[in-house]
Amino acid sequence: MKYKLLTDETIVHNGVTLYRIQSLSNFSDVKSGDKGGWIEKESNLSQYDNAWICEKAMVYGNAIVYDNAWIYDNAKVYGNAIICRDAKVYNDAEVYNAAIVVGNARVYGHAKIYDNARVYDDAEVYGGAIVFGNARVYGHAKIYDNARVYDDAEVFGNAIVFGNARVYGHAKVYINAKVYNNAKVYGNAQVYGNARVYGHAEVYGNADVYRDAEVYGNAKIYDTAKVYGDTWIYGNAKVYNNAKVYGNAQVYGNAKVYDKARVFGNARVYDKARVYGNAQVYRDAWIYDTAKVYGDTGIYDNAKIYGHAKIYDKARVYGTAEVYGGAWIYDKAWIYDKARVFGNARVYNDAEVYGNAEVHGNSEVSRITEIY
Repeated sequence: MKYKLLTDETIVHNGVTLYRIQSLSNFSDVKSGDKGGWIEKESNLSQYDNAWICEKAMVYGNAIVYDNAWIYDNAKVYGNAIICRDAKVYNDAEVYNAAIVVGNARVYGHAKIYDNARVYDDAEVYGGAIVFGNARVYGHAKIYDNARVYDDAEVFGNAIVFGNARVYGHAKVYINAKVYNNAKVYGNAQVYGNARVYGHAEVYGNADVYRDAEVYGNAKIYDTAKVYGDTWIYGNAKVYNNAKVYGNAQVYGNAKVYDKARVFGNARVYDKARVYGNAQVYRDAWIYDTAKVYGDTGIYDNAKIYGHAKIYDKARVYGTAEVYGGAWIYDKAWIYDKARVFGNARVYNDAEVYGNAEVHGNSEVSRITEIY
């Protein structure tokens, strides 16, 4: 035996009588005769190995501490919790219900681990963080401040969740990803790589945010949308359905990108602009104000679509062309070079406007007309 219960040194905690322990041998940093913390019964602490409970720490109920695990300071372990291998629980942390802390994991500060949660490998949970439900935190992951990880969520690799962030449902945050401030990641969403989700942003459904992407402000990424590369999504922007935003693209303000739309390269979509359907906006193109781009449209190069303009069907706008005001470009019409279409003009069918041409007012250009 490595310790004994001191029957003349007891305390009552939550109606349970706890006994101070005293070492009977030398092991780890413990010397024979050293007094430890408090346990309810011998089954709470292994009589073998180097596990120890010291200072004001308490272990009771059906909780078990063994291997090289240490519980110290004012920490509490109870219920059916298990602390083993080289794990440490300290400060004012609590581990209870059927939670398990194993490996080189550390739980400290005012952190709480409970329900069926698991914290293992070299993971750390501290500050006022709480991990519960069936959540898993492992690898070198860190959860701290007032963050919450729960349900069936997983945080692993070198991922960090902090601030008032929430990760729940079946969500996963991993590799070097960070979720912080008041951000939420939930559903079946995944945030990974070097991605950052912060502010009041939300990523949910089956959405993926990865590589070096940043989602912040009040932005929302959901459904099966994917945001990756060096992309920034911020403000009140939304990316959803099967949309993809990648490369160095930015979507911000109150803009929305949805359906199967693609925004990539150095493209910008902002203000109250909408990009949807199978539309593609790429290279250095900008869509802004309340403009709408949809259908199978392609907007690229340095083109700009703004005002209340609409580009749809299989139309193309590229080069340094601009379409603005209340202009509409549709069917298979092409606008390119330095052309300008504005006012309430309409360009459609197979028409082409290019060079330095301008179409404006209430003009209509259709069929196989070329304006240049």
